[in-house]
Amino acid sequence: MPEQSSLPQAKIKPLRSLSWVWLIPFIAVLLGGWMLFSYSQSQGPTVTLHLTTAEGIEVGKTAIKARNVKLGVISDIALSEHYDAIVATAKMTPEAARMLSEDAQLWVVKPRIGTEGVSGLDTLLSGAYIELQPGKSAQTKSEFVVHDVPPISALAAGKRVSLTHAEAGKLKVGDPVLYEGFTVGRVEKVSFNTEVRKAEYGLFIFEPYDSLLKPESRFWLTSGIDMTLSSAGVDVNIGSLETLISGGVSFRVPDGVATSAHGASVNHYPLYDSLAQVQEQLFEKSLDYVMLFDESVRGLAPGAPVEYRGIKIGSVSKVPLGLLQSEGGFNQKQIPVLVKIDLGRIFDNETATSLDALAGMFESEFAAGLRGTLSTGNLLTGALFIDISFQDDEAYQQAQYTGYPVFPTTAGGVGEIQKQVSELVKKANALPLDTALNAFTRTMESAQGAADSFSQVAQQLNDTLASPAAQSLPAELQQTLMSLRDTLGGFSPDSALYQHSESTMAQMNQATKDLQSLLRKLNEQPNALIFGYSGQQDPLPKQGD
Repeated sequence: MPEQSSLPQAKIKPLRSLSWVWLIPFIAVLLGGWMLFSYSQSQGPTVTLHLTTAEGIEVGKTAIKARNVKLGVISDIALSEHYDAIVATAKMTPEAARMLSEDAQLWVVKPRIGTEGVSGLDTLLSGAYIELQPGKSAQTKSEFVVHDVPPISALAAGKRVSLTHAEAGKLKVGDPVLYEGFTVGRVEKVSFNTEVRKAEYGLFIFEPYDSLLKPESRFWLTSGIDMTLSSAGVDVNIGSLETLISGGVSFRVPDGVATSAHGASVNHYPLYDSLAQVQEQLFEKSLDYVMLFDESVRGLAPGAPVEYRGIKIGSVSKVPLGLLQSEGGFNQKQIPVLVKIDLGRIFDNETATSLDALAGMFESEFAAGLRGTLSTGNLLTGALFIDISFQDDEAYQQAQYTGYPVFPTTAGGVGEIQKQVSELVKKANALPLDTALNAFTRTMESAQGAADSFSQVAQQLNDTLASPAAQSLPAELQQTLMSLRDTLGGFSPDSALYQHSESTMAQMNQATKDLQSLLRKLNEQPNALIFGYSGQQDPLPKQGD
């Protein structure tokens, strides 16, 4: 029988799987995660900003504000990958997260001096900051472009329109948009479309003025001073002080154009150079004619009116259309001028009459004597226009010139005056002025010789009457001789008759010299009576061999 052990029996107990000691680091991890989450929530989102320059932007100092409430601060600034822009990082507050919509706009606020006045003076001490304009979209983003100037549409509600022009540089960002002289919008964007090779100008029209836009509206450039020299004279238009400094663009519905009841349904309009060009473009239907003139067309410019009894029915399109033809050369004496006759200027309702009917009407009027002539519109500027009237001219023959129908013309206006003056000069030159002047000179010399003879006879008579023999003559004979002496004394060099004759002869000589000078000037310049004598330059001596 084995011996029993004296050692106590061991108690078997299961081991615990996790010690309470491990709860301490677990709780620490939870606390750290909560603190990290709380910190990230308190920091707000981080956004990336693209700027053209970092002028006035400082890390840790430049703030991002909305209505002067701080929403973030710039945390980093660096150059872009291609070194053509600035990339900045900004840390925003949690409240700014819902304001970072995809249509939000940002721009730099700093001191500015412009046509609207001085702005941003508060940044002189505090430094520049970035203004945030929240958008209305529900979608958010974290990357934005910061503008150098405040976007026009960010400051007010309204409507955008686009203008096109053949030339760039007509407008710049910030220029005013005027309606009847009142600012109703601003130029928002300027670009150049390489596909159509035209400049595009983006305009923003403020509410409630956007209701003034109509499909029939026309836009034209407005400068500070617009001076036009035409056949009607000098036309000067002075705009506002703002347009005088920077220019601008105006719009309205032209006179005589029916206006739609609803607002504008189009967003693209052409941009015209002036209001006069707008008026010219209103008439869409027109006939092109070529007028051939024998006289000089100096003073006739494109845009000059074509009038019928003072009423404008068209305008000059091109001067000259083509000076020389290949088969004619300078032997072609007539100058071609291209004109257009507007259908809407002749008939109130241009849609009721066709261009073919208008051309047929002109053909019948040509046969009746309708002709075009050059006329002087302004003697001061020398501007010409084309006057349409009925003349007693030769029979009309239909003709074409480089594909255009020919509008018959006749000499008139300045050309007719020059022709008449030239004929007058020719007649004056044909007069025997030298022969008449020589005959007059001989006559005056004979008169002077006769006066000298009479003076000698009078002196001899005085001597005779003073002699003792004459004293014994009867009283009547003595009285007769004294009367004869007085009569002959009137022809002496000291007499009034002699002096008057001398003065008359001198005046005749001066008048003859003046007449010769006038005839010489008219011979050199036939229109000197109208436009004045400009004179001719002295001929330069030829250089010796």
